[in-house]
Amino acid sequence: MKTLTVRLPDALISQIEVESRRRRRSKSDIVRERLTNTTASPRRRPATLDAIADLIGAVKGLPADLGANKKKYLRAGYGRKRPR
Repeated sequence: MKTLTVRLPDALISQIEVESRRRRRSKSDIVRERLTNTTASPRRRPATLDAIADLIGAVKGLPADLGANKKKYLRAGYGRKRPR
């Protein structure tokens, strides 16, 4: 096995160290697993919140909390199944 030296951001190193301690595996093993998993599935889906983060707060005129007026919205028909 050959050695490769890379420079990683401090936050990523911290994640790797925490996972290494938690799983009682070497940091090298953790890095190898992450690299293998990334190349096996190059199109990793982002977390739901990450996928819509740029849309949060983009619509003007809505109440701050839609849950506050749930009865009003339920009377309007939102959340009910539509007949086919």
